[in-house]
Amino acid sequence: MCAEPLSGEHRHLVDTRKRSLMCACTGCYLLFTRPGAGAGHFRAVPDRYLADPDFTLDEESWNRLQIPVGLAFFFRNSELDRLAAFYPSPAGATESELDPDTWRDVLGHSRLAALLRPDTEALLIRREREAEGPGTGECYLVPVDACYELVGRMRLHWQGFDGGAEARADLADFFARVRAAARPPAEEDGP
Repeated sequence: MCAEPLSGEHRHLVDTRKRSLMCACTGCYLLFTRPGAGAGHFRAVPDRYLADPDFTLDEESWNRLQIPVGLAFFFRNSELDRLAAFYPSPAGATESELDPDTWRDVLGHSRLAALLRPDTEALLIRREREAEGPGTGECYLVPVDACYELVGRMRLHWQGFDGGAEARADLADFFARVRAAARPPAEEDGP
């Protein structure tokens, strides 16, 4: 925003009109941390990671979401006034049409869904294979930039039909970092 050189570690803003992420220096980032700053055009991406340790999602419910892979993220797009669903693919983030009633029925009741901040946080769901147990999976509330980091990593390492060993190892590493950063929601995390 201000042309200040950025260090390797920096924060991000969401440009709600362009539906994109923007790197920001600390000063610019802090300008947009208050609700309503900049008339909502830019929003600071928080660094909150929450986990739902009681999360379950059976095969039928997952199929209702119409996500063809076992990994997706969901966020509220304020500009379009709807929920958006994406999954990583070798081509990048792929958007999936998400029926609002299906969202409400399948995921809307989850502990973390009510806590999502529009545009800046996402519900990240990893569905395990049925062989690992029926209804198993992981659900996290994460900064939206973490989801796009995951998409970039999968795009960078993906090989062949199933992603290959390097992509699977990178995915395992990514989720290990998310698990380490996540905590259960507390009262101060209220909607």
